[in-house]
Amino acid sequence: MAKLNKVGIITKEYPPNVYGGAGVHVEYLTRELAKLVQVEVRCFGNQDFHEGNLTVKGYEIWDEVKQNTDQRFVGAVDAFVRNLAMAKDNFDGDVVHCHTWYADMAGILMSRLWGVPSVMTIHSLEPLRPWKVEQLGNAYHLSAWMERTAIEQADAIIAVSKETKEDVLRFFDIPPTKIHVIYNGIDLDQYRKTAEIEALRKYGVDPDRPYVLFVGRITRQKGIIHLVNAIPDIDPSLQVVLCAGAPDTPEIGQEMTRRIQEVSANRKDVIWIQEMLSRPNVIQFYSHAAVFCCPSVYEPFGIINLEAMACETAVVASAVGGIKEVVVPGETGLLVDLQLKAGTFDPEEPAKFARELAQAINKVALDPALRETFGRNGRRRVEETFSWSAIAQQTLDLYKSLVEEA
Repeated sequence: MAKLNKVGIITKEYPPNVYGGAGVHVEYLTRELAKLVQVEVRCFGNQDFHEGNLTVKGYEIWDEVKQNTDQRFVGAVDAFVRNLAMAKDNFDGDVVHCHTWYADMAGILMSRLWGVPSVMTIHSLEPLRPWKVEQLGNAYHLSAWMERTAIEQADAIIAVSKETKEDVLRFFDIPPTKIHVIYNGIDLDQYRKTAEIEALRKYGVDPDRPYVLFVGRITRQKGIIHLVNAIPDIDPSLQVVLCAGAPDTPEIGQEMTRRIQEVSANRKDVIWIQEMLSRPNVIQFYSHAAVFCCPSVYEPFGIINLEAMACETAVVASAVGGIKEVVVPGETGLLVDLQLKAGTFDPEEPAKFARELAQAINKVALDPALRETFGRNGRRRVEETFSWSAIAQQTLDLYKSLVEEA
């Protein structure tokens, strides 16, 4: 019977280059796996280090991909090129595990070249993100093809929520037996409520006044514009703190700037922090928020909700995707419904969604007893269900089953 000695993790994001939930997932999963087995990470960047059971090698962009092309194509073409580079390098592991469409093809190619089983974690799906045409142009069709090819040829798929599993079965031709639901996790020691407030004062937030908090990138998917549109209906006693940067496109960045200027004309307590904050600073913002808002229009899991709950903060979020498996309505927060048609809003929906977001935020933030109850219940929920050590063990068990079958 074959034995599992070493795992290959293939990813776009890895510290210090982490900007989204998939990168956070890989960072903590590899840390926990390295306590149990050898781990080799191949990622986008110039990382190069070895410590204990963990080895990390970064792959840098090939400048040629930027030449003589539509600049919207660069991201997808660059990913394809780096996938080839990662796949061809000598590999002595027993299983390869890739994350997001940026790295999926490398996993499949390595599986073929080095004769090992392949695993994919689904953090999101291209068919449910049609707005990415705005970012990638026709290269969106390349990213979708890479994702489909890899998903339909992988030996096992990890879905980060039950709803993500159903989405995979709906859009791709694979047997249900190949799909395994393993949730994202949270570092329970790192993410916990803190009394420190230096970061709040630094960025102009009054720690003595309640505030609603958003943390995330400026993308269609994360719904930040809908929260900004809700601001006129948010109670004036509440500060609005938006930790939001890295716009997907210049256009959505300009739209965000314009809307912030418009809502700030009649309200002076909208605080927009555009830089990437350190983890300790983000934890300060989570810890002191009256309510955390996650207005995503598509969210396979929503790891940011776990971060807020771990810091004992009540959550108001959209009732989509894996969020419904994380936030318990009436127990850890409130969920706001939205109607989607083919991955986009019904034309009448955005204004209604913004109003209902504001109503839910006001209900929680203006009731200290309710938000304290939601915060306490949220911390208990993450402790009971979402520890990284348990998630790493589930993932390792899946690897072992594939290696033993090989």
